[in-house]
This record gives sequence, C-alpha cells and structure tokens, in this order.
Amino acid sequence: MSIVGKKAPVFEANAVINGGEIVENFSLEQFKGQKYTVLFFYPLDFTFVCPTELFAFQEKLAEFEKRGVAVVGCSVDSEHTHWAWLNTPKNKGGIEGIKYPLVSDLSKTIATNFGVLAGDYTYNEEGELVFEGAPVAYRGTFLIDKEGVVRHATINDLPLGRNIDETIRMVDALIHNEKHGEVCPANWSEGKDAMNATAEGVAEYLSSH
Repeated sequence: MSIVGKKAPVFEANAVINGGEIVENFSLEQFKGQKYTVLFFYPLDFTFVCPTELFAFQEKLAEFEKRGVAVVGCSVDSEHTHWAWLNTPKNKGGIEGIKYPLVSDLSKTIATNFGVLAGDYTYNEEGELVFEGAPVAYRGTFLIDKEGVVRHATINDLPLGRNIDETIRMVDALIHNEKHGEVCPANWSEGKDAMNATAEGVAEYLSSH
C-alpha cells in the first residue's frame, strides 16, 4: 500500500551524522515545520551500486540544502557498520566524505513501515521463523514535506540505481506548487510553464505547447 499523501512513519533510531558522529534517537521529527526531507533507503553498506548513489546524493547536497531539504540515508546495517564505511577511503571501497545522516535500521522496522523491505518474516511447516526474500531494503526514495506528509515516492529493485536529478526535480515541483498553487505537467522542470488545475488551464497549456 502506498504511503504517498499520508503521514510519514515516525521512528527513532541510532544514526551516524556529520560523517562520523554516532547519535541515538535520531528522528525526522527534528525537521518538521522547518525543512523538507528526502529519506532514501539502500540495501547494504560495503556493496557496489549503493556507494554510487550515496556519493551522487553528496555531490548534489548543496542543491538540496539551498532548497531547504534535509537528505537522510537509511539501510539495515548497524550504526557501527555505517561508521566503519564512512571512515573507509573511497579508493578502498568506502564512503569517506559523506556528510548527511545515515540511519541504522537493524531491526528492519523502518524499511517495513515505509514498505521497502525486500522480503517478509514468516513461519515454515515446522513452526520455525524464517525470512522469505532478501532481508534488505529496496532503493526507496521518499519526499516528505514540512508537515511530515509523504508527497512523492519511488522504489527501485535492488540492481537499479536511482536518478538524483529526478529527486531534485520533484522537490522543485513541490515547492512550485506550494508557492504558486499551480500543478506541474509531464516533464516539467524549474523555469518551464506550469498550469492551473482547471479545464481552462489545461486547455490553455496544451494549446500553447
């Protein structure tokens, strides 16, 4: 079930912030009323596609910050594994230089509540607890507004890296809608025409494009 249009699940978890400081009880509630949040899930630390995405978010971090967006990553690894990865140089497979928070979802409850866990706990015929699927998160990306409501979500399968520029485009679309009350048509980007959400507005937009 999609959580778009609903309050983002609330959590408190251990995290690593500022590239190396472990904190307890990290929560997105700290951004409520102040910032938009892009929360993204990735499968595992010390893997292959994941660092390309984490560095891609870091490279665009200034673009997010100037739009008033907090970027937060999350995987099912512990905060200690996050810390170790953050303190491993890039040329040795690490992500040294990442500055935004990385949340630990060791219990897998955050991924479950956001609907991105790539498997499920179940019981076998002997009544033993087993896990079916992959016990990691899909590549989920969630844009959360200042009121804590999820406004956009994408979920990629494990082999498919995401497009960070598309996430920025969706931030721009949300900000434009909130500022001007206009809706953003297909392939809209900042600087292009938006339109009024009326029959007349659609007709005017289509006739001029």
